Amino acid sequence: MTTDVADTGVAADELKQFVERIERLEEEKAGIASDIKEVYAELKGRGFDAPAVRSIVRLRKKDRAERQQAEAVLELYLQALGMQ
Repeated sequence: MTTDVADTGVAADELKQFVERIERLEEEKAGIASDIKEVYAELKGRGFDAPAVRSIVRLRKKDRAERQQAEAVLELYLQALGMQ
């Protein structure tokens, strides 16, 4: 066992590596989020409706059955609220 494990029950070097990996990935995620934000701003500048495109992107992540189920639930709720 390393001294870290004997003293604290934690392998400090391994833990530090995990934390550093997470930090790097968080930085990359922030950069990608910024890029996505720029694309939405660009499409909005070209006259497209950003919320509609966000909905489309969300829907495209689902398979057909999931999409149909979500649409059916939405329709049911809209009917229950007298909105359809």
